[in-house]
Amino acid sequence: MSLSFHYAGSPAHIVFGEGASQEVANWIAKIGRRRALVLSTPQQKSDAKALATKIGSLAVGVFSGAVMHTPVDVTETAMKLVGESGADCVVSLGGGSTTGLGKAIAYRTNLPQIVIPTTYAGSEVTPILGQTEGASRR
Repeated sequence: MSLSFHYAGSPAHIVFGEGASQEVANWIAKIGRRRALVLSTPQQKSDAKALATKIGSLAVGVFSGAVMHTPVDVTETAMKLVGESGADCVVSLGGGSTTGLGKAIAYRTNLPQIVIPTTYAGSEVTPILGQTEGASRR
């Protein structure tokens, strides 16, 4: 039995190492953006606010409502803030929940996403997005 497949991943650039998150403002500038919305879960809100402070004038706000399974209604709420703030990229701080929300926003807007994983979920390196609406997955 032979297994064959072709995989074409999304463009990605991975920076790993101590202090890598200190370079977020530089990465925002390197991708030609100036208005980053920082995303997190409610539990990581203080970390997200601290990151926004580090980013300085490039941060236009913090949305700390990311939850498991990327509910469509949460994405829609975050999308309102994207529009109101004029964000031209998102910075996802956290694990799979926050990365999933960033992917959902990127999917709907084509905005670039910078991911700062705080867990080993692997979501930051896959092109897959799972969403829920009510009790069903999409």
